Amino acid sequence: MPLAVSGYEFSVFLHITAVVVGFGATFAESVMFPVAMRMSPRNLPYMHKLQLTLNQYFANPALLVVIATGVYQMSEGNWEWGDFWVSGTLVIVVIVGAINGAFIIPSDHRLLPIVERDIANSGNGEVELSEEYLGKVKVQGILGPVVGILLVIAIYLMVTKPGL
Repeated sequence: MPLAVSGYEFSVFLHITAVVVGFGATFAESVMFPVAMRMSPRNLPYMHKLQLTLNQYFANPALLVVIATGVYQMSEGNWEWGDFWVSGTLVIVVIVGAINGAFIIPSDHRLLPIVERDIANSGNGEVELSEEYLGKVKVQGILGPVVGILLVIAIYLMVTKPGL
């Protein structure tokens, strides 16, 4: 039957789809802050809420699907856990999950009320962002692109499978 697919092939489809859907939008996070600032700092609460939504409801569930389908593919395929491309990608997935769960999501939860306070304190005038906010958002601005680079490296390892 020409349209039939194996469980393994369907798992690969789910794996790739989870990466695209779960992490595709997170790449845009690296430009959200500069764009929001150029338009108006009054957009920053929306930016933090959007990042929370993307990371909690897209990236985190996608990470679980990626891990589950990856483990299934390892059990069904001719792959070895010790292969560099497998272990390297697994390390990257753990790091990305840790950064997202331990820093980025909690950071957005903390930054949102700070920027809302700064905006409220500015009244109808020009928004003056506090040093507290600017210092904390700077770290997030560094880690976002780091996660993006790690994801690109993971994709490279998965596609090229160096060492095979």
